Amino acid sequence: MKRFLLESTAIIEVEVIKLIRDPTELVARAVQPVLWLVIFGQVLAQVRGIHTGQISYLAYITPGILAQSILFSAIFYGIAIIWERDLGVVHKLLVSPARRISLVFGKAIAAGCRGIVQAVVIYLIALLMQVSIRLDPPAVLAMLCAVMLGSGIFATFSLIIACIVKTRERFMGIGQLLTMPMFFASNAIYPLDLMPSWLRVIALINPLTYLIDALRGLVISGGEHVHSYATDFGVMLAIFLVLLLIAVRLYPTLAE
Repeated sequence: MKRFLLESTAIIEVEVIKLIRDPTELVARAVQPVLWLVIFGQVLAQVRGIHTGQISYLAYITPGILAQSILFSAIFYGIAIIWERDLGVVHKLLVSPARRISLVFGKAIAAGCRGIVQAVVIYLIALLMQVSIRLDPPAVLAMLCAVMLGSGIFATFSLIIACIVKTRERFMGIGQLLTMPMFFASNAIYPLDLMPSWLRVIALINPLTYLIDALRGLVISGGEHVHSYATDFGVMLAIFLVLLLIAVRLYPTLAE
């Protein structure tokens, strides 16, 4: 266990250093949630057809936009892995004594660090727009755990795609094909009750739905979530472990 933690920490440290040296991607990713909350959220807030209970529509979609930022940031994490393969970094990691699970787990946690930055941006925007945000330490801590777990899910999923397609062009095409359907087939911008039955079934097997459900109760004061926190975190943890094991098995094939 000690060796696993040391190896994973080393990978996380490298990824964080790269992020600090070149924060361009984070700045670019921060623009999208601003547009969604300031423009899209403000406009649809005037539409009374979407019932969001005791909270405003702007407050309702804030956790959804946070989850969207996590998804969009983590799902393209695999393209960096392909770059590393082309530069020979992956080959060096694979011949090192580090275990494959440490390499993949470290990458997943590093993606969570990016997700936390996105969460800070969303919180600042929401506070400026006078959205009622929960700032009590237990809720903030649980929110950070949800962000880390959600980022880990989509980062490992992204790594699996990178290991299968192996080229940047194919990866970008598949990534763009998956992100928007996952976003709209979730409860990010409308409740599950408004969906047709077939779409609701898809939403219930979409991991993004459980991330948003957990965030809705943890981020927004008075926010209602459909499932219990145990269900949301349990489903996400199970999906993450399955994807982690698949990614560990496929990671060596990336160098082929």
